[in-house]
This record gives sequence, C-alpha cells and structure tokens, in this order.
Amino acid sequence: MGLDRPEFPFMQFVEANGARIPAIGLGTWELSGRTCARLVEQALKLGYRHIDTAQVYENEREVGDGVRASGVRRDDVFVTTKVWTTHFAPNDLERSTKESLVRLRLPEVDLLLLHWPNPQVPLSETLGALAHAKKLGLTRHIGVSNFTVALIEQAVAECPEPLVCDQVEYHPYLDQTKVREACARHGLAMVAYSPVAKGRIKNDETLVRIGRAHGKTAAQICLRWLVQQNVAAIPRTSKLERLSENIDIFDFELSDTEIDQVSRMGSAKTRLTDFGFAPKWD
Repeated sequence: MGLDRPEFPFMQFVEANGARIPAIGLGTWELSGRTCARLVEQALKLGYRHIDTAQVYENEREVGDGVRASGVRRDDVFVTTKVWTTHFAPNDLERSTKESLVRLRLPEVDLLLLHWPNPQVPLSETLGALAHAKKLGLTRHIGVSNFTVALIEQAVAECPEPLVCDQVEYHPYLDQTKVREACARHGLAMVAYSPVAKGRIKNDETLVRIGRAHGKTAAQICLRWLVQQNVAAIPRTSKLERLSENIDIFDFELSDTEIDQVSRMGSAKTRLTDFGFAPKWD
C-alpha cells in the first residue's frame, strides 16, 4: 500500500496482522446508484483512503465506479467488502467473492469479512474458505464482523490464516469493552460501524460541551474518541458536507478526562443494529 506516502500526513492507521487500516473510512450502507458513486469519489478526493461495502448492500458496482472516478491510485485505497451469510458454504464463499470482485471491477479487495455469524454452517468450514480466498489472491486480508467474544475466540483458534479485525457497532452509547478487550488480546483491530449512533449523538450535551472546548462538533468528538482508542471508524453519510466534517479529526486530542466522560455514556443495551439472526451479544 502507498498509504504511508507524505501526501497523507494527517491519516492515522490501525494496524493488525500486517494490515494498515486507515482510521477513518466511509461506510456505504444504504447508499445506492449515482449518489453512492459520487460520495465515494468525493470522499477519496477529500483524503479518505478507506471505503467499506458489502454484498448485501447491493452497491459494490457503484463503489468501484467511485474509486475509479476519483483518480486516486488503487494501491492508495483500502477497500473492504463483506460476504453475506447465505454464501458461507465453502464453494459459495469463493464464488460470491469472485462475483463481488467482478462488480467492483477489482482484481482483489484489501479486506474480506464474514458479515454476520451463521450457525447453520460450521464456522471452521467458512473460515477455511475465507483463508482459501486469501491464498487465491482474492483479498489481501481477512476478518469477521458482528462476532461476540466467544466467536472471536473460536475464529482465532480455527482460522488457518491470521484474522485482522472484528467490525462491530460501536459508539458512545454502546459499551463494547468486552469485545474491544478480546480483539486486543488476540491482536485484532476493531472497526466501528454506526460510530456516530446513526446521528443520534448530534445534540448530546456531553459531546457538545466537549466539542465546544475544541471547536469541534459532537460527531467529531465521537470519532476522535474512537480513534484515540485505536479503533477505526467508518461513518456513513449521504451528505457531501458531512464528509469533510468526519475526516477533520486529526488536528486535536481529547484529554484522558474527556475520554472517560464519553466512555461513561455507554451501556451494553443501547444497540441500534440488531436482527433475529444476531448472536447472543456480550
């Protein structure tokens, strides 16, 4: 990757098992069509170097279009996609990953994740197929998403290749201490989706007050709080003006007291993304 070149002096990275994940990326869930392609293109022109998509988002084609339209070198962009749970059988995983690459029009992605746990397929078989996709050169790195502490332990033990991350919901309202500590124990990075709680933090008194001291918005305080925990964040936005705001967090630092004040806002029950097929959360 060329991401350590001098033209990216502001960018920070979360590193794990050979992967250098840019600390702020663009999540593309619920983005589609020309809007998706335009936002990806604009994000990369603004300095983003981490784009996150998934098979189930049905926008891989537009994400790829945006990457190409940006004019940014492919080696300078960290692209993640995620395999949907219905493709976890080994042959299905390989086939669906190749289909993702066709849609993205890329020879490989930087990170391929299992999107959610699927107890209907033995995890060891799915992990074997995920590792095989890496050996085939379909992805540079592999990881998981929405895995609990117990599933992280199992995945690390059974995967033939090193896993680099667990991508999970994480924001000031959701206490993810247990998962974060499990990731740290096993040398995994943590990537936070819905890092600004789907916009619910905008008028939060604590975040607004801390933001006032730094000349920053509540969302910027939220993202800075994550980055200072060595967590990568992938905020999704459909507004171009938010793109600039979300990446403008590398010119200030929260104090230990401020970090603690934000951390105390969390509870294990404030989860915004949950489904009937979700695992039993920590």
